[in-house]
This record gives sequence, C-alpha cells and structure tokens, in this order.
Amino acid sequence: MASIGDIGVGAAINILSAFAFFLVFALLRIQPVNDRVYFPKWYIKGLRGSPLSSGAIVGRIVNLDFRSYLKFLNWMVAALRMPEPELIDHAGLDSAVYLRIYLLGLKIFVPIACLAFTIMVPVNWTNGTLERSSLNYSNIDKLSISNIPIGSRRFWTHLVMAYVFTFWTCYVLRKEYEIVASMRLHFLASENRRPDQFTVLVRNVPPDPDESVSELVEHFFLVNHPEHYSVHQIVYDANKLSKLVEEKNKMQNWLDFYQLKYSRNQSKRATVKTGFLGLWGDQVDAINYYSSKIESLSKEISLEADKTVNDPKSVMPAAFVSFKSRWGAAVCAQTQQSRNPTIWLTEWAPEPRDVYWDNLAIPFVSLAIRRLIAGVAFFFLTFFFMIPIALVQSLANIESIEKTAPFLRPIIELKFIKFVIQGFLPGIALKIFLIFLPSILMLMSKFEGFISRSSLERRSATKYYIFLFVNVFLGSIITGTAFQQLNNFIHQSANDIPKTIGVSIPMKATFFITFIMVDGWAGIAAEILRLRPLVIYHLRNFFLVKTEKDREEAMDPGTLEFNTGEPRIQLYFLLGLVYAVVTPLLLPFIVIFFGLAYIVYRHQIINVYNQEYESAAAFWPDVHGRIIVALVVSQLLLMGLLSTKEAAQSTPLLIALPILTIWFHRFCKGRYEPAFVQYPLQEAMMKDTLERAREPNLNLKGFLQNAYVHPVFKHDEDNLEVETDSEDWQPEPALVPTKRQSRMNTPLPSKHSGPLSSSHSEVDGGVS
Repeated sequence: MASIGDIGVGAAINILSAFAFFLVFALLRIQPVNDRVYFPKWYIKGLRGSPLSSGAIVGRIVNLDFRSYLKFLNWMVAALRMPEPELIDHAGLDSAVYLRIYLLGLKIFVPIACLAFTIMVPVNWTNGTLERSSLNYSNIDKLSISNIPIGSRRFWTHLVMAYVFTFWTCYVLRKEYEIVASMRLHFLASENRRPDQFTVLVRNVPPDPDESVSELVEHFFLVNHPEHYSVHQIVYDANKLSKLVEEKNKMQNWLDFYQLKYSRNQSKRATVKTGFLGLWGDQVDAINYYSSKIESLSKEISLEADKTVNDPKSVMPAAFVSFKSRWGAAVCAQTQQSRNPTIWLTEWAPEPRDVYWDNLAIPFVSLAIRRLIAGVAFFFLTFFFMIPIALVQSLANIESIEKTAPFLRPIIELKFIKFVIQGFLPGIALKIFLIFLPSILMLMSKFEGFISRSSLERRSATKYYIFLFVNVFLGSIITGTAFQQLNNFIHQSANDIPKTIGVSIPMKATFFITFIMVDGWAGIAAEILRLRPLVIYHLRNFFLVKTEKDREEAMDPGTLEFNTGEPRIQLYFLLGLVYAVVTPLLLPFIVIFFGLAYIVYRHQIINVYNQEYESAAAFWPDVHGRIIVALVVSQLLLMGLLSTKEAAQSTPLLIALPILTIWFHRFCKGRYEPAFVQYPLQEAMMKDTLERAREPNLNLKGFLQNAYVHPVFKHDEDNLEVETDSEDWQPEPALVPTKRQSRMNTPLPSKHSGPLSSSHSEVDGGVS
C-alpha cells in the first residue's frame, strides 16, 4: 500500500509537472508569434491588433521586453481582476455560471476540510485498530475511519459530522441555485433581441393530402394565434446537401493550398495521385484536379439543392414559427396546441447557432426507438468497460504487478520507479482509457435525435457522469478492494467478508488522490498550455496562411466542452462528499483542484474560448441534481460502512439524512427549476412593452424572416432558394388556393389561401 511518503512523492511529481506547464505557458503567451493562440477571443471581438504588423523583424517573433519575463505569473491576477457582470457581457452567462461550479466547490469543501482536519483527523488517528489487524494498510489509512475499532463510541463523531456536512452542502446549494436563477432571469430580461426569443419549433405536423406542410403550418397558426403569428420557416432534410457542401469546402481548401504553394514557387506545379488517399492512381496536376472536382461538386450541389427544395419527401413535418412578440411565443411554446397531444408539438426553438441541423431530419416518431437503442448500447458500454478499469486498478498495487510479471521485480523495487508507479501511473493510465469515451457518448446522443448543440452536450454530460460514477468510482472501489484483500477473503469465514469490505473501502482514497493529482492538477495545468492548438496554428500559418483573413481562420479558440468538463467536476464533488467523513486527507487535494481550475478556466474564458451558443445557464438544474446524487451516495455508503462496524446505535440515525436530502432536492426543484424550463409571461410582456416604447418602428418580421434558414442554403444565396414565409426573401409565388375546409375559417389572409371574403373573415374556428 502507498504511504504518506509515496503520496508526497506523487504530489511532488504532479506539482512539478503543473509548475512546468505554467512556466512554459508563461513564456509562450508573451511571444508575439503566439498571440493569436493565447488571446483569440480578443481578435474575434476585434479588440486586439496583431503584434506582427509593426516593429523589427525579430521583435515580431520574440518578445524582447525582458521585464515581462519577470512577471510570468501576472496572468493569474489578470484572470481574477475582471468583475462578474463584465465577464457576462464579455463571454456570456453560460461561461460565467460554469465558473461558479468551481466556486461552489470551494464554498462547500473549504469549510468542510477545516472541520474535518480539526475534528475528524484527530479522532481517526488516535487509535491502533489497523496496527493490531492483519489487513494491508498505510499511514494514510490510519487517518481514515478504518482506524476506528468496531463498536466504538467514536462513530458518533462521524454521525454528527455527516449531518453537519450535509446541512452545510444543502445550504450552499440552495443559495447558489437562488443566485443562478436570479442571474438567468436578469440576463434574459436585459439581453439583446435574439430570434429564439420570438420563435418556437413545431414538430409532428400532421399530414394533409390537400396542402403542403408550409401551407398547413401557416393556416394553423393564423387560426390559433391570429394576433401574434408572424412568419415561419419549414424544415428540410438537407443532410445530403450538407455533405456535398462540406466536401466542396474540403476540395477548396486543397485547391487554396496548392495555389498558394505554386504562387511561392512558380517553377514547379504540384501533382497528386487520384487513387485512395492519394497513395496510388494516375498522377495529375493538383490545381487542375481540384478545380475540376470543385466544378463537378458545384453542379451536383445545384441539382441537389433544387431537389431538396422541390421534392415533398425532403420536407419534414416540422417548422420554425416566429411571432410578433415574446409573449406570443411564450404562450405557444408552453401550451398544448391540439386536442390530440401527439401532434402540433411545440417547444422553444434553440438560438440559430445552437441548432443541430442534421437531427431535424429525423422523424419525430422514431425518437423513442432511437433512445431505447442508445440506452441499451450505453448500458453495455458502461459495464463492459469495467474490464480495463480492473486492469488499471491492478497497476496501483506493486504486489499484483510482481505476481503477474516476476521478471520486473528488480526494476519495480527501485525507489523512484516504485514511487512513480504508485503515485502517477494509475491516474494517467485511467485518463488514457477515458480519452475516446466523450466522442463515443456524443455519437450516442446525436443518434438519439436531440436538435440543439446545448441539449446534445447536456445529454452527453449525463451519460459521461453515469459512466464515471459506475466505472471510475464504484468500479475502482469494488475491483480495487477485491485485488487488495483477495488473500484475506480466501482465509476467513463468509460472515467476516462484509466487515473486510467495509474497512477496505476507505483504503481506495490513495488511488483517488493520485487520480486527482494527475487529472486535476497536472491535467488542468496542461489545459492552459494549449499545445495541440499551438502546433496546428503554426502549421496552418506556415503552409496555408496568405492574408490576415486566412490567419484569423487558422485560430482555434475552442469552447468549454460542457459534455466532458462538467461530469469531471462532478466526480470531484462525489469524491469529496464521500470521503469527507471516511478519509478527510483527500479534501485538501479537492480544494486545490477547485482553486486551480477556477483560475485557469477564468483565464481561458476571458482570453481564449469562444462559445458556439448561449443557453442562459440552462444546465444548472443538472449540476444541482448531480451534487444531490453525490450527497445521497455518500450517505448510503457511510450507512453501509458503519453497519460493518457494529455501530448499532448511530447507524439508524443516518436513515434520516437521504430522506431529508431528497426532500430538499424536491423543494429546490419546485422553487427554482421553473426559471430554467419556462419563460414567465410577465417577463415576456415587460420586455415586449419596453421594446415597443424604445423602437416603435422596428421591422421585426425582417429581423426574423431568415433567422432559421438552413446554413447550406445561406452558403450560396445567389444559387439556392428556400421556401419561406417572407415576401422579402424571394419573389411572391403564385397563389395556391386551398382545398381544405379550414380555408373558410382562416381569420386572416395568407399568401397561400389568398384574400378572404368578408363573410369568411367573420367566421372563427380551428383547423379541422
């Protein structure tokens, strides 16, 4: 087992690694040639000029101001200087609230760590239970609950502290939920006008033999929302067209590359092979080859676009419907539209840049089946992954490696190698296994059919959290316990096995400490270095960049990647809450992680990341719910642990804790969650009234008419036309007389039905 000295060496290795990353980052960030890598957000906003455009040639590449090298840690102070309201204006509410997750961790665990080290550590340390047992243990385990003798009255201390930690965590969670909910409502009330504030997505439009989807949608909303309906945009299955446009863009990039290469050296024209991956086939002129490919693809795109727009099979039974006011959109999005609850389904439309267009082509009726298939696949992925997790856990034990590979014993017994294996290797091995997992989970979420990037990330984050909980947390405890205590299981009676498991669970704190140091300390420090974007930028800059516009396109600011970042944060919440009472020594490592991560990600959000969408912190209920889950799990595990310690008097009192915690969650869900799933009509009316007073001549229809046109139709607006409900988008088509009886009941004239007679306009009814 690892000792405190081993953990100290592991901590030293990871601290030195983190410091090395910070030092390299501090040197690279002040070099003019790297300015676009470490400050891309300011370039995107147009608030920073390139240092390469003026000065001496050497000064454009290397920073010659030696005084700046003495201030290499100034970036930390600068990251903390920007106040939160300014941060919201600069980066959006999503980014600001994401940072509050790290602050929440500090608010919860700093007081808990102080109490634990003041009360829990002395209570655990002043016993000799492990010294008198036959179990494998270390000095770290002597600081844990494992060192308390069976039936001891000292377990009352752990019981009382479990209540204190739970009440403190719930208090902080409620205050934070209240703050974030208030921030969200204030943000929605004060943000600039956006198309999604006026737009709903309607799905499962019922088929009609006499009218097209566009005609049917218009008539339905003119009848049922006559005072508020404005325009609509039908949804096309343009996935094939998107692939062609993407392929053309790739060909264009290659053409640009070879044209740039030729412009630099006109004495020789490059050639390519036309076979698979350019490995074989006829050798032809590269510029002519890609020019012909682009010309061919352009013709194919034109034909496919015409087919998509005019083929009824390409029109999906869905549409983006925009209203004249936020109030009208809120009423439509939050009410049932038809007596049949399975048709005319409405929900708030994502903002245009948040829409995941590929999934809009998935038939609504197939979503339930897709989600069932994805759920089954995720189940098997989660539980079969325990096999490599078990192998990783075996690396945490020197004895198991020596038994498996005896010839390595002379090397392993070397002091430094032994420290590296126990203090560094298990965490890095587990991290390597988890590299490809987020991509797999994102593919599963896309298969399920979610129609916005934000919902895809939240769904993927949920899967990732469940996976980490089952495999990294439970899997590490179960498989690690079995490997370490196998000899004890074989030589003791079945009645004693539960006791051995109860004592062994806190012993896995050693592994989790190394994991926190690798993933939480060195991993976070590596994030700020941005090694991959740095290399890619300079490769593009050397081979492809010709103009300032090309240089801007070579930047890769990245995003927060909520689908992977938030579940990893939740794993630290889980570890901290579970081990706060069991092994308090883990808490300082958790606190250091939250503090370091807060500074690093604040810097990245201010200077680097460029969010692809804004959901106004819609993810916070998920954050709150997962911390509640961690709290309940910690309580249940403590109950199970104390039951093996024969703490008959104290254990039953723990039953109230999960009950109270679940009640608290239901209270917060009813009190604060509506602010994240619904838009109050009062707020909508207030914002509409203020906008009409400030901008009485606002052309809202012109603002909304093209907001939800598929991006491939915007790719080449001169060649592609899309049917939309706006007269300004394309010339008014010929009037289409309706054959449906509902045409007589349409209270307002539509472009499809034509002007109504006076008798018709007096009739009020619904679409039949």
